[in-house]
Amino acid sequence: MTFAVNSSPFAGREGRWSTSRKLRERLFEELRHNVALRVEETASADTFLVSGRGELHLGILIETMRREGYEFEVSRPEVIFRTSDSGDVLEPFEEVHIETSPETVGAVVELIGARRGQMLDMVDTQKNSVRLTYLVPTRGLLGFRYQFLNATRGAGVMNTLFHGYVPKVGPVPTRSSGSLVAWEAGVTTSFGLKNAEERGTLFILPGVEVYEGMVVGEQPRPGDLAVNVSKKKHLTNMRSSNKDIEVRLASPHQMSLDEAVEFLAEDELLEVTPLGFRLRKKVLETQERGKQAKRAKEEALEA
Repeated sequence: MTFAVNSSPFAGREGRWSTSRKLRERLFEELRHNVALRVEETASADTFLVSGRGELHLGILIETMRREGYEFEVSRPEVIFRTSDSGDVLEPFEEVHIETSPETVGAVVELIGARRGQMLDMVDTQKNSVRLTYLVPTRGLLGFRYQFLNATRGAGVMNTLFHGYVPKVGPVPTRSSGSLVAWEAGVTTSFGLKNAEERGTLFILPGVEVYEGMVVGEQPRPGDLAVNVSKKKHLTNMRSSNKDIEVRLASPHQMSLDEAVEFLAEDELLEVTPLGFRLRKKVLETQERGKQAKRAKEEALEA
């Protein structure tokens, strides 16, 4: 993952330490006792490449720094590739052991199969549970735990063990859903959130300050959808009843830090502060993101 100085419009508001010098000192100080961690400097002075033993390892570091008062932003986790002596690209694979109920085993098999998983064993324990053993590329496990818990209704158990480096397999699908993105800065209103709620699941409550490019929810379709969550209802002198004023919203999905890291797409960042965290796009301007998406589509057609 990359750890970088917070570059959002809210930078410096909530953190005690937010400069590149403090971030660099803290990361290299961690190397003195965290032997499995690696920190590398990049071409940018305010960005550092941090390598660890998986999402949980890096997630613990993020939470520890957040509680100490540091403010920064991190990118989506990426696996570390290697090159063999013959020039082949190798990627890490993990042995995955899953125990779930017979009713949900079909959904689990479908999920792992789509992520290039190879089934090694399947055993019915005769105790209303099924044990599955898979060999899965680590790329396929990024963001999988959250989907696994949903598919098994929170009753599934999953353990992973590093298997080794294997020749790289084909493309692995990532998140199938898209993001609801705020297209202007402001304070969220119940009226604006109600319109956005019809498009997907929200992450925030009314009265929360947002900025352009901030991810405020999830939509079931791939791709991003810009929504105006700060929109206010125009007042008039005529109202049919009090129900015209009341707006009832569903409870937002408030993610944990681990879920937020898993949810990240390739073009998104996680802004971490002592008071919480926010999901955001790397490119905040809505028009600029649209131009980049159009250029990428044209290049794909030409190829």
